[in-house]
Amino acid sequence: MKMKNKRAEQIGAKKRHREQLKSKRRNEPVFERREPVLQEKPTILIVCEGENTEPSYFSQFRLSTATIKSIGEGYNTISLVNRAAGLAKEKDYEQVWCVFDKDDFDVTNFNNAIVTAEAQGFGVAYSNQAFEYWIILHFDDHQGGGMHRKDYDKKLNSLLKPFKLAYDGERSKIITEEIFEVLDGIDEKTNQERKVLAIQRAKRNYKQFEHANPATEESSTTVFRLVETLLRYT
Repeated sequence: MKMKNKRAEQIGAKKRHREQLKSKRRNEPVFERREPVLQEKPTILIVCEGENTEPSYFSQFRLSTATIKSIGEGYNTISLVNRAAGLAKEKDYEQVWCVFDKDDFDVTNFNNAIVTAEAQGFGVAYSNQAFEYWIILHFDDHQGGGMHRKDYDKKLNSLLKPFKLAYDGERSKIITEEIFEVLDGIDEKTNQERKVLAIQRAKRNYKQFEHANPATEESSTTVFRLVETLLRYT
């Protein structure tokens, strides 16, 4: 009889405990689960002089904390900077960069374009003479002496030949996915990333000049500044 009473007490205690828990849950505040908010990544605007080469190159960078908007519409020097200023007013960009070459453009226009862009807070990635010089530095330790842009395509294709690739600098002027993959790869001789070598070489050559007259500082490029910036977002 005592055993039955004890068991009945235990069952009753468990029942009362369950009722207390239910009552407590009913009185607890209800917290609604918030829907996850997708934050838009900041966008880096890259306005290029070339319609094909530069946009096809920069658009292939894969960034994890930013997006790239790389456009090329055929503008050059001052007109390119003005175009960048117009686009910058249309949207709030994280950064704005102007990419242009010396080519045959007037010395004053080229130098003024650099000053005007920097005065507006834009980054400047210029090449003297042309953008292909930056690509060559991924393979060749060019010391910064003069190299005419007419020789760039021949030089670049000799460097791409071991990879069974070719750059069509006369017509398409596209940095293909296959070429970009090689540029993004490892140099077998140094066991370093080719883009890191290009940055090091471009920096060294850039430091050889005083920068009082960039239009006369051949061969040089500041594309390394833009690439270093992009790599911070990878």
